[in-house]
Parts: sequence; C-alpha cells; structure tokens
Amino acid sequence: MIGAGAILMRRWGADTEVPALGTAPLVPVARPQSIPTLKMPTAQGWASGQKPTAAAGLVVNTFARDLVHPRWIHVLPNGDVLVAEALQGAGPIKSAFDFAIYSTMKRAAAIGVSANRITLFRDADRDGVGEVRDVFLDKQNQPFGMALIGDRFYVGNTDGVSAFDYKEGATRLSGSGEKLVDFKPGGHWTRSLLASPDGKKLYAGVGSDTNIAENGMAAEEGRAAIHELDLVSGGSRIFADGLRNPVGMAWEPTRGKLWTVVNERDGLGDEVPPDYLTSVSDGGFYGWPYCYWGQTVDDRVPQDPARVSTALRPDYALGGHTASLGLCWMPAGTLPGFDENGMVIGQHGSWNRSNLSGYKVVFVPFADGRPIGEPRDILSGFLSPDEKASYGRPVGVAIGPDSSLLMADDVGNVIWRVTGAPPS
Repeated sequence: MIGAGAILMRRWGADTEVPALGTAPLVPVARPQSIPTLKMPTAQGWASGQKPTAAAGLVVNTFARDLVHPRWIHVLPNGDVLVAEALQGAGPIKSAFDFAIYSTMKRAAAIGVSANRITLFRDADRDGVGEVRDVFLDKQNQPFGMALIGDRFYVGNTDGVSAFDYKEGATRLSGSGEKLVDFKPGGHWTRSLLASPDGKKLYAGVGSDTNIAENGMAAEEGRAAIHELDLVSGGSRIFADGLRNPVGMAWEPTRGKLWTVVNERDGLGDEVPPDYLTSVSDGGFYGWPYCYWGQTVDDRVPQDPARVSTALRPDYALGGHTASLGLCWMPAGTLPGFDENGMVIGQHGSWNRSNLSGYKVVFVPFADGRPIGEPRDILSGFLSPDEKASYGRPVGVAIGPDSSLLMADDVGNVIWRVTGAPPS
C-alpha cells in the first residue's frame, strides 16, 4: 500500500502550459494521473491590519468579521447583508488517498464542523461596516444559496430547498420552513439559488456526487445539473445538465440569459480541463462525465456517443482548477476603472495541481451579452509569497449597498468590502 506521505509528495512536474483562458483557449492534451496531484496551502488567516490587495483605484475594508466559514452572500432590498456559514463535513476514509485528501483539506480549513446558520449584518450608520449583527436563521443543513421573492425567503440547504415567511426589516426568521424539493446530500454539497427576473421560478445548482461518476450514473441521478423550481405550480425539472459542479449563477441583462461558473473534473493535468463561465440553455447538456470543453472525450469514463454528440461548448475558460465559485453581474461603473459591464468571479483556488491557480477575485468584461478579453484582478494577495499558506480564500461575491462589492472569505472568516479609493 502507498503511504499517505508518499501520496502527498507525488507530483507530476512543474507545468509550463499557458493558462487555458478566454473564449478560444488552448486546452492541452490530457495526461491521466493514476495518483491525482494534491497541493494546497495551509490556512493561516489574516494578521491584524492585513488585508487583500485591491486593484488600482480601489480600496478594501472589513465589512464583517469573526464568522465561521462564510461561504455565500445575499443582499436584501433594504441593504441588510445575509451571510451563509457552512462547511463540508468529513466523509468516510476508505483508502490511503482518502486519508491524504482529508489531511490536506483539514490543514486548509476546508473540512470541519458546520455552523449551519445564516447571519444578518446591517450597516445602520452607513460607514461601510455591518455593526448590527443577528442570527437570521439557524439549525440548517449546510445552507448556501439564498433568495428573497416577495414575502418568501428561500434557502438552499445541501438536502433541498426550503421556504420561510419573511417581513421587511426582519432580523430573524422563525419556524421550520416548508421543504419544496429534496436533493441528495454528499459529494459537491453546495446548493446555490437564483430567482428568475419575474419571481415565478427559482434555479438551484446541484453538483455531482463524484469526480467522474465513479459510482455509476444511477448514483448521479439529478446531480451535475441546474434545477428549475416552478413556484406557481410547485413542480420542478432539470433545466440543464452535464455541469459537473455549477455553483454561482447570475443573469446577464442584455440577452436575459442565465450564466454559471462550473468546476471541472480532476486528474487530467494542471490545465485540463479548464473551469469555465458559460451561459446555460434550457435543455442544454455540457458534457459531464463523458466529455469536456465541448466534445473532447474523457477516456476514463464509459462512453455514451449519443450524449457526447449533443454536448455544448462553454463560453469562456477560466483556467484549470481555479475553483471559480462566486458569481455576480457588475454593471459598468460600479467600481472606478471598471467601465464595462461584466461578471465578477470569486476564485476559491486550486488544491489539485502542481502550480496553484485562482485565489483571487476577477472581473470578466462583457459586450453585447457575451464575454470578451482577458479577466482582470479586483482582489488578490490571498497567498503568502511562497504560496505555502493562505491568508484567505474567496467564495461568494455580491453587489452591496452604495455601489460596493462584497466578498466572502472562508479562511479569513471575513466579509470584505471593495469601493473606489477616496481622492488623494
């Protein structure tokens, strides 16, 4: 048996491949790995007074602190900011590689006891800090996505979507809520939510249970998909599938399309395949597990040629294993120097490639409803200079009150707020 230490030390060499980015990326030839790469910085957190590096013309401040693994953000119409605090639990350890993954994730503060709550922050004095703090909702099951439609507040727990009664200005919800749909827990556990513009439907992202359906497709039923919940009829259906782990979702207003960021499969190399940002078509199939980046077949998976022939190519590559999770639409001029419409993406950062990627918040410009050009950094500096430690890891992003950008940092346990720098 190969020891855990040997697994952790196994590397596949420094990758000199150009990052697979943009609308026409160069995706390298796959290099299947018998032992997947494990490399993740140790969670260190921020020292007193330390903060991420903001792009030129921007400043960053702490909006909220002392959270327990904050993952997702939802801003209510009155400006209150909700933060979902949740964490993946440890799964069964059946092999030396399972132990290596567990040890790596624990050192990176990516596995532990989940707070299972949503916390509310209110910036009553408008100074850019949420000084009012309340437990908005607790005793949940790994809550993540949130949506408010009328007087109903929706929560995406790992085991399904629940609805609660809400009154404007409330700082705490009561009752056990109404379960609308069940999802199988385990595997990729996040359940993001996005309301339709007319408020009649709710979309939920459900990731795969495994990397490439190692336990068979029956175990993946209803997973690797975006579900559509009809709030009028109470019915639900799969809106699109073949999306290995669709996390953040957002509407692009020019064409009215739903967009998502997707974490692709492991074990084929540093840049193979790239994570991606894509529009999502009703009934669309995006390849998982049979193929990637269009119809490039993954030979490790028992094939379905008919499905492969229908696989859609994503719109925009984000580089290999960036773990792009957060997504929100940012109108032109929201932040100084960002004069184009576009998407903001929180990149949680890699744990499974020889050279680290992600660990930043980036902006992808759009024109006529489509991404153009290269991504631009908004926030960086989440890694130590030697990349052995992480001060923080970006997750959810949201446009906050007063044209700010909010970002959840689940290692620093902070909500960061980005605005324009004051005149010198």
